[in-house]
Amino acid sequence: SIMAEEAPANVTLPNGETMEALADGQYDVIVLGTGLKECIVSGLMSVDKKKVLHMDRNDYYGGASASLNLTQFFEKFKAGQAPAAALGNSRDYNIDLIPKFIMASGQLVKMLIHTDVTKYLDFKLVDGSYVFKGGKVNKVPATDKEALSTPLVGFFEKKRLRDFLIYVNDVDINNPSSFKGLDPKTATARQLYAKYSLSDSTMDFIGHALALNRDDDYLDGPAIELINRVRLYGESLARYANAPSPYLYPLYGLGELPQAFARLSAVYGGTFMLNRQVDEIIYDADGKACGIKSEGAAALCKQIVADPSYFPGKVQSMGKVVRAIAVLSHPITPGKETSAQIIIPQNQVGRRSDIYVFLCSFNHNVAAQGKYLAFVSTNKEAATPQEDLKEGVKLLGQVDDIVYDEYDVMEPAADGTQDSCFISKGYDPTSHFETTSMDVMDLYKRLTGSPLDLSKAVSSGDDE
Repeated sequence: SIMAEEAPANVTLPNGETMEALADGQYDVIVLGTGLKECIVSGLMSVDKKKVLHMDRNDYYGGASASLNLTQFFEKFKAGQAPAAALGNSRDYNIDLIPKFIMASGQLVKMLIHTDVTKYLDFKLVDGSYVFKGGKVNKVPATDKEALSTPLVGFFEKKRLRDFLIYVNDVDINNPSSFKGLDPKTATARQLYAKYSLSDSTMDFIGHALALNRDDDYLDGPAIELINRVRLYGESLARYANAPSPYLYPLYGLGELPQAFARLSAVYGGTFMLNRQVDEIIYDADGKACGIKSEGAAALCKQIVADPSYFPGKVQSMGKVVRAIAVLSHPITPGKETSAQIIIPQNQVGRRSDIYVFLCSFNHNVAAQGKYLAFVSTNKEAATPQEDLKEGVKLLGQVDDIVYDEYDVMEPAADGTQDSCFISKGYDPTSHFETTSMDVMDLYKRLTGSPLDLSKAVSSGDDE
């Protein structure tokens, strides 16, 4: 009689010990933690036909990047306190612990299209992109007309800015005749600005509000990096007709992303397990990770991917992020948008790193009707989060409730090639996805030995 294949009841560990098999017992990759990065990597591995076991010790998706309702949010940040009734129904809130907007033409969108996970998600444009200058919140121009009338740059500076943007748009790295006397591969960003005699405040605006640099280290980096970042902003803005900003955000918040990738993984035969403790990592004789033990069972694999919390002994702190999370009953921008980003460049407020203000609301289904969520985040520089964040919190006006928090951003001490433990970095304070996407691409390359090719992502149903 022909029997259906049974899952192996036992697995044999490298030391000869046998244990009960966890799920199928044998996988290409085991992923620990269901944070955004881990879920994207898990999805990419599935699309590459790898067999994936994906586990989380928590009984919810998202890890450090989870999305909480109001009750869960109060449990985490204000234990013992109940939310005020005036804040509305707890279930109407989806508060992202790591909120980030998505560049419409950025790497994350390409990954979403590449894995076809877009069919599980609904995106909506973000209404406002602002930058803080001279004590005021100014709209980042989205059209030529706005660029001509913006108070961000003076009358004579506008022509210089326009010439700079034309250069950025037209320069072709493979065609030296387009360089106009400045090779973007060898010149620095500072030299490119100097070529167009741009003022310090215009450099602030370009470098921080368009190129989204977090500090001024980029000035001594290659001009081509600045050019590519400014182009990404422009391409993202141009992707949808009359878009008010280059950013997208999913309805119901980012908490939808890990779940969408979980569904994708299941389609490809991956196994997902929540609420499952990892008791021990199994190593072979060469010191390479080759499996995990969990609650009396074991699963073997070739590689392990994990967020930093699963390998406390293999990670180090890159510094602290401070943040404030507030519930409001009003918008905070001059245009009264229900979703917006405000970037406060470091030089405008005498700091060494930018402050990010992120606003979303009932319009993206992340708060009760008429309510807004505001997040203010930056690198820790002062003694208290209140001190670090005050220039951003000022912009919020009257708040219904606010909490302050700080956390260490961990990074792996090694790249994973020696011990087969591939660990993601923690989340920085930026309010957009580009650094997160870079870490995912780096993880993918470390895992597979080759860079992630997203070129085929562009063709499949460009706009959802």
